[in-house]
Amino acid sequence: MREIFADLHVHIGRSENGKPIKITGARSLNFANIAKECYERKGIEAVGVIDCASPYVIEDIENFLKTGEAYELEEGGIIYKDQVCIILGSECETAEKNEDGKTGSAHNLCYFPHLKDIKAFSEEMSHHIKNITLSTQRSDLSGYNLIDIAEKYNGVLIPAHAFTPFKSYYGNCTKRIERIFKEKYDRIFAIELGLSADTYIADQISELSGKNFITNSDAHSLPKIAREYNKLLVEDINFKEIFKAIKMEDGRKIISNFGLDPKLGKYHRSFCEDCNSSIETEPPALKCDKCGGSNITMGVYDRIEIIKDQESTSPSFRQKYQYQIPLQFMPGVGNKAIDKLLDKFGTEMTILNKTTVDDLSVVVGEKLAKVIDDARQGKVHIHSGGGGVYGKVETTK
Repeated sequence: MREIFADLHVHIGRSENGKPIKITGARSLNFANIAKECYERKGIEAVGVIDCASPYVIEDIENFLKTGEAYELEEGGIIYKDQVCIILGSECETAEKNEDGKTGSAHNLCYFPHLKDIKAFSEEMSHHIKNITLSTQRSDLSGYNLIDIAEKYNGVLIPAHAFTPFKSYYGNCTKRIERIFKEKYDRIFAIELGLSADTYIADQISELSGKNFITNSDAHSLPKIAREYNKLLVEDINFKEIFKAIKMEDGRKIISNFGLDPKLGKYHRSFCEDCNSSIETEPPALKCDKCGGSNITMGVYDRIEIIKDQESTSPSFRQKYQYQIPLQFMPGVGNKAIDKLLDKFGTEMTILNKTTVDDLSVVVGEKLAKVIDDARQGKVHIHSGGGGVYGKVETTK
């Protein structure tokens, strides 16, 4: 058995020839660059690229395989330089009716073992999506139907960033996911927490007591890869082993989730759209504490106060959630310092998880080394994010 780091939610901004995939994604965020970033800088050994149903990306994957640097594995996934396993995925938006009969939107992560599987999935989904070339386009399906289509092509479905206010099941579609999936709910074996939620928040919903949690970056640029990630125990790096770990089967398991403190997430607290400020009163915040307005975008922390049905209670198998602040979020740690650290230690995973403060001091000096070490140990103050703006980290004095 071996331990690996996995980030299973990374977007593609543009295809190799510059065609748009994820409109809000960086131009440099293409299939080949994601593989190189994980290998050269991040130290991520399994990465889920979730725009692979786009025909433009499928073409890029086929060309990437022709380079000889990567090949498909029999057990699923594409291995790059024998070290990074790329999982082919598609983030699909479904339309769901909430308890009041209003329609909300939810994102779903669908993962597939082989290129032929996601090609077939793409072809079928082109009948349910107006523009299959673009990322996360609204389909005419519910998650209830989508899970059957994913599994038809050997795929699995995991609800994405399950608590965010605009595009998630708990955020704007339902108080209970089982109400959407009905008799198929047992086939949902995990949910993605999202940047504004953690284990403590999710374990306040009793229907999740039998589900595993995963934490991923939802990266829209190369540097954002691995701002959240998972440590998995597997026998080898391939699709079959990775999802055995997420399902906690045959001794494989999720060892721990590494994620931002939810206060750093950009949808943690409710946000007043009238005066553009996060609300700081006790949740649930339905009115602005500054201007009195009620034009509110509900935050994750506030929403959970409305829909929770128990005190936070973790089942015995629940993996540890470790708060971790990426280097980019640390005050004073700029690109030059990060490059120096990477030149010395190889990858961000090594810097965040293995280096001592003395090792860091030799490279960036005592002051920045202390900033990094304080952030690693949680000795920082965080201003809560909201309304699409990330929280901020302040070091203690």
